Amino acid sequence: MEENSAEDSPDEKHAEGHRLFIKVTRESLPQVKDKYPWLYLERGRLEIDDSSIKWINSDGHIIRLPIAIINTVLLGPGMSITHEAVKVMAAANCTVSWVGEDSLLFYAVGQSPTADTKNFRSQMMAAASEITRTEVARRMFARRFPGTDIAGKSLKEMMGMEGYRVRELYEQTARKYGAGWKGRSYIPGKFELGDLTNKILTAMNAALYGLLTSAIYSMGYSPHIGFIHSGSPLPFVYDMADVYKAKLCIDLAFSLTVNMGGMYNRHKVSDEFKKRVIEMKLLEQIGQDISYFINGGNDAHGNSK
Repeated sequence: MEENSAEDSPDEKHAEGHRLFIKVTRESLPQVKDKYPWLYLERGRLEIDDSSIKWINSDGHIIRLPIAIINTVLLGPGMSITHEAVKVMAAANCTVSWVGEDSLLFYAVGQSPTADTKNFRSQMMAAASEITRTEVARRMFARRFPGTDIAGKSLKEMMGMEGYRVRELYEQTARKYGAGWKGRSYIPGKFELGDLTNKILTAMNAALYGLLTSAIYSMGYSPHIGFIHSGSPLPFVYDMADVYKAKLCIDLAFSLTVNMGGMYNRHKVSDEFKKRVIEMKLLEQIGQDISYFINGGNDAHGNSK
């Protein structure tokens, strides 16, 4: 969320529809009993006032934040924070993350040594056993490929099935939109060498990784403990990203390939990505999905363990 001035210009009102985080005012700042997952702020300054946190935005408006019921504050572009504010937030077990606009890039995180580790423990225990790790992976694969028989399959077998189905998904989506497709290709540091569809996919994947990293940290999980991916810095981020890529990144990438007429437009990609995230209600879904994948039970889609 970010704070809103008294009046928005027409351009600002138009831009608001393409933002992932809703704007709030002094009157509309949510009052909740349990901790709110995250609060996104940009273009302002966090200070203390009588041991409470206040946010001063770029227009000089002041909002006092109920920091004790906020799990994570996401600091976007143009934000600064005082040393005293960090101390107060640490005492309240409020995590601070430094992110890009709408958290589509993730830079760093600061966590209190006394932060609640309940979710982290459940994640670690699920990953520590080969049996429970495979169960989590099976729930993830079942969500991605409904109707596929994965009962009793090992992680290696499911990963082998995944490769074929993902390639098939790319080809089916390309045919759906009438776009050419020669395969997924990305050379690190050589973004400009990719074709249009691959450029869009790379940009959207990066945005999804940033968004998921912020969400995972904000809910007390670790991006470093995965169930399918391993040997990379953020395996759990990649696990979760695969759950959403088909509808969010792949479908949208081929759609935009046709609409862009051969010219990559990063602003168009960013706007359409944000709109699709809003349509999917992804920010509401991530926490429910993680809990279901790790703990089992019934998920928001009616799937059972």
